[in-house]
Amino acid sequence: MNPRQRLGLLALAFTLSTTGLAQAQTAPEPLKVIRIGVATGGVGSNPIRHGGTTTALAYTDGAFEDEFRKDGVEIKWVFFKGAGPAVNEALVNKQLDFAWQGDLPAIVARANGVKTRLIAGSGVRTGLYLAAQPDSGITRLEDLKGKRVALFKGTNLHLAASAALAAHGLKESDLKLINLDLAGGRTALVNKDVDAFFDYVGAFDLRDKGQAKIVWSAAADNYKFTRQTHLLVTEDFAAKHPQAVQRVVTTLVKVAHRYSNEANRAELFERWGKTEYPEKIWREDFIGQPLRVRLSPLLDPFLVSRYKEAAKDAHALKLTRSVPEIDSWFDRRYLNVALKELKLETYWPVYGPDGQLAN
Repeated sequence: MNPRQRLGLLALAFTLSTTGLAQAQTAPEPLKVIRIGVATGGVGSNPIRHGGTTTALAYTDGAFEDEFRKDGVEIKWVFFKGAGPAVNEALVNKQLDFAWQGDLPAIVARANGVKTRLIAGSGVRTGLYLAAQPDSGITRLEDLKGKRVALFKGTNLHLAASAALAAHGLKESDLKLINLDLAGGRTALVNKDVDAFFDYVGAFDLRDKGQAKIVWSAAADNYKFTRQTHLLVTEDFAAKHPQAVQRVVTTLVKVAHRYSNEANRAELFERWGKTEYPEKIWREDFIGQPLRVRLSPLLDPFLVSRYKEAAKDAHALKLTRSVPEIDSWFDRRYLNVALKELKLETYWPVYGPDGQLAN
C-alpha cells in the first residue's frame, strides 16, 4: 500500500468515526416515559379521575398505557389543581411532553414563546354557565352590572365569559370581578360572598342542592361563548419522537370514535359518573348535542377561529403583550394520518368559522 492509499484509508476511518460520534450525540435517547399534563385536579387520589373530554376517557380506559406497554414506555399523568396556568409553568420548566388544557392558557404560553403544537381537539364546545344566588334577583347577564361575580381568571372560562359579557353590553370593569378557582367560587356563592359565579357543570350540583340557580348557558346563547380545549405536544418532544406523537394521536382518535357512537352514550356517562359529578349532571350538559360534535378531535375552521378570537381578546384584556400567530400552531399531520388509517375522514362533522356545518 503506497502512502497516498494509506492516507486515504486513514481519512476514511476518521470520517466514519466522527460521523458515528455525531450521530450518537444527536440521536434521541430511547423513549422511556411520556409525561401528560392535565389542567384539572380531578377527584380521588389513586387513580385521579376527571370527566368531560376524550383525554379523560383515554385516561380512564388506560388507552395510552395499552398502546405503549409492549415497548416498556411509562405513561405518567400529572394533574394540576391550578389548571391551565399551572400547566404552563410545567411546560416552561420542561416537565411535560403533552398537555390537555384550554385556549386561553395555551395562548398565553404561545405569546410568551413556549414552543408547542396543537395536535387534536379534546373537549370542544364545552359548556359555560352562570350560577347566581337564588334570591339575588339576577335573571340574565345584563343584571350583573355592579354585582360581585367570581371567575377563574387565566383559564378558558375567563375569555368565554368576557366575550359573552361584551355581547350583552358589559365590560369586565362594569362588574366587581373576583378571581377564584372553581372550588373557591362555589364556596363563595354558597356563603353569599359573591352574587354570581361563572361555572361549568358544577353549577348543576349547586342548583340541585338549592344553593344556586342557573340563569344563563353559553350553548343556549351562542356557541361562540362555549369553551374549547385541546391536546398539545411540545415541539421538542415532537422533533425527537414523531412516531410516538403519531401513536398518541391515533389512540386518542380511536377513543373519540368509540365514544362518539350514540350507541355508547350510556357507557360514556356511566364512566363520567364516577368522576367529579353524578351521571345525570353530565347528561344534562350534553342535552341537544350529538356526541360527534362534543367529542370531535378535529382541528376544523370553527376551532381555529375561536382560538384567533381568543388571542385577540386576551390581548385586549392585557393578558398578553402581543397577539400570537395562530394558523401554523395547529399541526394536523398526525390527525390526518390517523383519520386516513382508521378510515374516519368524514366521520366527524366539520364546522366553519361561523359555527355552521361546512360539510
